[in-house]
Amino acid sequence: MRLVCISDTHSLHRRIPDIPDGDVLIHAGDCLGAGTLENVEDLNDWLGTLPHRHKIVIAGNHDWVFQEAPALARDALTNAIYLEDSGIVIEGVRFWGSPWTPTFLDWAFMLDRGEALHDRWMQIPEDTDVLITHGPPKGIGDEASMGFRCQNVGCVDLLHRIEQMRLKAHVFGHIHEGYGEYTLGNTRLVNASTCTVRYEPTNPAIVLDI
Repeated sequence: MRLVCISDTHSLHRRIPDIPDGDVLIHAGDCLGAGTLENVEDLNDWLGTLPHRHKIVIAGNHDWVFQEAPALARDALTNAIYLEDSGIVIEGVRFWGSPWTPTFLDWAFMLDRGEALHDRWMQIPEDTDVLITHGPPKGIGDEASMGFRCQNVGCVDLLHRIEQMRLKAHVFGHIHEGYGEYTLGNTRLVNASTCTVRYEPTNPAIVLDI
């Protein structure tokens, strides 16, 4: 199965130079700009032009309408499967998606570090093959520029959870500076942020064959 991974397009999806074909397109959150229903409708129209047989979308911290008017947002997203602490099996491969990230300022889908996030990650089924979260685990694709220094801002409880599992792949975004491919044991990890730190949608989609 070929996975084509993108994230953090921030409603700039029509400016992406190229998206390779594959079996499953995965969008790991921050698909919207202003986080409005109109943004979802435009995203949905664009997704409908892509050739992938299956498309999975999760929300991110910019995707307010999925938190504030979830029924309307889901109804508008007819050209993709939306996952929110939920999963789907596609051609025998088990996917699970979750939008949560550690609290930072006042954004959507944020929870305090510790018990609140730990409980969300413990919902991930043991037999998951491909995990999709908006945010990264601690120390992997999570180094963010904080003024004159960089800081690892990923979730340590998410790291502990994926260390307990036998994932084939973990796809995330959120930290634009962390774009790229990583490994943890036998698990392939992808920070698929499409936008650069300057919010230019020029990072290529990352393709995984599992």
